[in-house]
Amino acid sequence: MPLDPAIESGDRSHTLAPVESVAQISTLLLDTDPTLDPGLARTARQAAAEGVVLLRNDGTLPLEGRRVAVFGRVQIDWFAVGYGSGGDVKVPYIWNLLAGLRDTGIQVDGELADRYASWTATHRPTFAATWGQWPHHFPEMPISAGDVAAAALRADTAVVAIGRAAGEARESVLEPGSYYLTADERALLDAVTDAFAHTVVVLDAGNVMDLSWLADYERRIGAVLYAWQGGMEGARAVASVLAGELAPSGKLTDTIARSYADYPSAPNFGHLDANEYVEDVFVGYRYFETFAPERVLFPFGYGLGYTTFAVTVVDQEKDAASLRLTVEVTNTGSRAGKEVVQVYAGAPDGALGKPARSLVAFAKTALLQPGERERVELTVRRDDLASYDDGGATGHRSCWVLEPGEYPVFVGTDVRSAAQVAAFHVTDLHVIQRLTEVAAPVVPFERLTLARGADGSAVIAHEPVPTATASRRDRITAGLPQEIPPTGDRGLTLGMVADGAASLDEFIAQLSDDELALLARGDVTMHSPLGAPGNAGVLGGVSESLRAKGVAPITTTDGPSGLRLSAYASLLPSGTALASTWNTDLVRELAALHGEEMLRKGSDVLLSPGMNIHRDPLCGRNFEYFSEDPVVTGSIAAAVVSGVQSAGVSACPKHFAANNQETNRTRNDSRVSERALREIYLRGFEICIREAKPKTLMTSYNQINGVWAHYHHDLVTRVLREEWGYEGVVITDWWMEDAVDPDFPALEDNAYRVRAQVDVLMPGGVKTEAGPQDYADDTILESLAREGGLTRGELQRTARNVLGLALALKPVIDARTLEA
Repeated sequence: MPLDPAIESGDRSHTLAPVESVAQISTLLLDTDPTLDPGLARTARQAAAEGVVLLRNDGTLPLEGRRVAVFGRVQIDWFAVGYGSGGDVKVPYIWNLLAGLRDTGIQVDGELADRYASWTATHRPTFAATWGQWPHHFPEMPISAGDVAAAALRADTAVVAIGRAAGEARESVLEPGSYYLTADERALLDAVTDAFAHTVVVLDAGNVMDLSWLADYERRIGAVLYAWQGGMEGARAVASVLAGELAPSGKLTDTIARSYADYPSAPNFGHLDANEYVEDVFVGYRYFETFAPERVLFPFGYGLGYTTFAVTVVDQEKDAASLRLTVEVTNTGSRAGKEVVQVYAGAPDGALGKPARSLVAFAKTALLQPGERERVELTVRRDDLASYDDGGATGHRSCWVLEPGEYPVFVGTDVRSAAQVAAFHVTDLHVIQRLTEVAAPVVPFERLTLARGADGSAVIAHEPVPTATASRRDRITAGLPQEIPPTGDRGLTLGMVADGAASLDEFIAQLSDDELALLARGDVTMHSPLGAPGNAGVLGGVSESLRAKGVAPITTTDGPSGLRLSAYASLLPSGTALASTWNTDLVRELAALHGEEMLRKGSDVLLSPGMNIHRDPLCGRNFEYFSEDPVVTGSIAAAVVSGVQSAGVSACPKHFAANNQETNRTRNDSRVSERALREIYLRGFEICIREAKPKTLMTSYNQINGVWAHYHHDLVTRVLREEWGYEGVVITDWWMEDAVDPDFPALEDNAYRVRAQVDVLMPGGVKTEAGPQDYADDTILESLAREGGLTRGELQRTARNVLGLALALKPVIDARTLEA
């Protein structure tokens, strides 16, 4: 979502000075907000550390006993998180790398450190006054080869910190200082690697950047650490990993390719009006492992530690429905560490063509001491290996199918090294689930598919994408709800419903049309006076009449990396950092503490987690999201949701669906096959909803095959509610685009939205060419009065969804009211 006009500059020049010690943090907490939880900070530090991915190490790390010279201005001007609604938190402190290294006791070269501190103090970063125009990087401090050589006489190891930022409403770009290194950064690396025998590169970035330059330095760079922006404790966590206090155990959740052009999405990303998802289901490693393994620098799931592990399948039980694996992990090295066991499955080509490998399960061990071992249990369900036939190639259109053949199962610690341990043999075609066509493309294009060369090798082929054939109008008309006969006000309150003294339908029956329409929108603006100062918006009890009936205002706040309020709040690791832990238990623990902070700060709905697929490395908001893989995405998102909601509040996964770029994000059309939509872009949401049952869900800004997400009956009603059984509230991203329903011209704008079961317009006001306005439109009531317009039953259905949320949150809101 965008910020409101009052704070649209995104100016971070006021950020608090980085801390120098733990004692200083204690003072800051007491001076700023004693409600901030040190336990939350400790858990955030652990998560940030486990999210760090060690890509290369020749023994240079850990830094124990070394004298270290630290280069790069981001050692001080550390990027703690990305920009926009996913990161703009009023944070009480931010560790930087220099302070973190000193905190560990590492011998840091003081002369060089003082020079960087003095220079950065007089060369503060500048921030554009326009939303979405934040810097991708900060210019480097000038330093000569002679100065570097002098530092090498005082220290034996160099740490070079390179930083990148990304953010909402702005993509990364194929330019130096964004996706590529700048000339100054290359010159710094040249000078440092010439002067030092041991060099460590720390990448402070939330998104994937080009790493092809590593080949130019070969063994001159001994270690590379990818730090995924771990929030206020992130740099301290990185320092702890460098020093050996904490063991690196993060794994990549994206493939790092040799060049940007190698990514299958590259030709079809960033276009202004529409992007054709030509790569189809072959996203990320699914493409590379099938067609171009030689174009990979670091494979999906890859990450080193400071020790070694033996991973052995010691038992397996297989029947027709599932495979249960017992995997023993033994620490065979000399230091403590954690390991991630990853299970992948292959599939026969069949009529559909399938990726060589797809992740199906994973588990992370506890911290294992040298010689210690742990057994983890993982289950692979045969039906989860099915593919979706969107064109009838198998004779079963709109069905999940298992085609005949071998489905090998691989176990390992990354997608490339995983070895086959078992297989399912499917003799005949099985139809796993019969569905109906939804959200199919209306504009023809060709998609990538799999063919075989004469030698049996995988060859890229293309085929026309199946286009829409179903009648949306008939489908909607058949599913219109019955009206609850209005009774007028009978004095029933929502509290009486909560106590069992009245039914929810009886309560809804007494609501006027005006009150029903009010429940379908928020309180018009951000920073609603009905909620905690600085809130993102309020829904539910937005009028005196609704509040008199016991419907309390429900306060929403951003976001994925912390509560964006006027009060101080914790700044947590970015989405990619959390996912790179591959540790659902740790993420759930962190999210539960975050939920407790929501209680203290007056937030009822957290607009998190962000869980769109990393389709392309240039997407500006990738740092908020988790992975190129839907299983990682869904599993980490489910951990976030279950953790947050354990505190009695609500999480709100977003952005549903296929929101994979920021360029023209409110009008761009994601043109994607139904197969790719179901197997890749919806799969993570399905996992999250089935496992964690979020109370709230947010739609995306973009169109999906010609229909804006906030009007998408196929996705919200057919898939989300009917197929997956979702019973919660669906809200828009902030504001929406005007449109008339093409099948029901008596419906436009908010009436069109309500028919799709997108329940609430947030924050509730109108969006015009001049920008968001602080008044609501009347399209719901106007349509309700028209022939062929919105029905009262539909509006009552929306009210039921919103009031269900109000009832779920009632204990939390009542407790807050009593406390106040």
